[in-house]
Parts: sequence; C-alpha cells; structure tokens
Amino acid sequence: MSTLQRHRLGGWILFLAALAGVAISLYAYLTPLTGVTGTLGALAAILGCAILAGAALALFKLQRGAGLIILRVLILLGLAGTFFAAILLHQWLLAAVLVIGLVGLVIDVARPSSNSPNRI
Repeated sequence: MSTLQRHRLGGWILFLAALAGVAISLYAYLTPLTGVTGTLGALAAILGCAILAGAALALFKLQRGAGLIILRVLILLGLAGTFFAAILLHQWLLAAVLVIGLVGLVIDVARPSSNSPNRI
C-alpha cells in the first residue's frame, strides 16, 4: 500500500467514525428513554464528533510540517475527550466508534516517511 493510500485510508476511517459518532450522539440526544435525552453531555458529544469530522477532512489538505503535527495532537485530544464523555454517558457504541477513529489516526500517523525504504 503506498504512502498516499495509507494516508487517505487513515483519514477516511477517522472521518467515517466521526460521522457515525455524530449520528449515534444525535440519536442519544433526541430519542426519549436513552437516559441522556436533551442533556448537555450528549450535546457536547455531538459537537465533539462534528469537530473531529472537520479535523479529519483537514488531514487531507495538510502536508508535512508543524501544522499537521498540531492537528494530529488536537485530533487525539478530541478523541480522548469525546471518548471520556461517551463513557460518562454510558454510550458504549459511541465509545467503540471513537476507538475505531483512533485506529484511523494511528494509520495516518504510522505512514512511512519519504526517507525510509519502501518494503513489502
């Protein structure tokens, strides 16, 4: 798998996980009897997942440099914070989706540098 494909794969996994997180959070926020209907925590989870989706799209635009590193650190912090909120809200499916988003971020970060030999 080439560097560009791995970069895009990690970004797409993160983006799709964030969109799924928005859908799950919206369901929990709007549906009666979920236990978190209309709460501020569920609203924060919606906002956190929406911001993660935007940040995942920004991964496609940035090349190497400090901006990309800062964005990745912010995405990691956003994943951790939203995961913590999901655990406090007892939204286990949302927590699982955020772990999948973390896998996408790891794939994005683990792409080889241009100086390393391309090994199969």
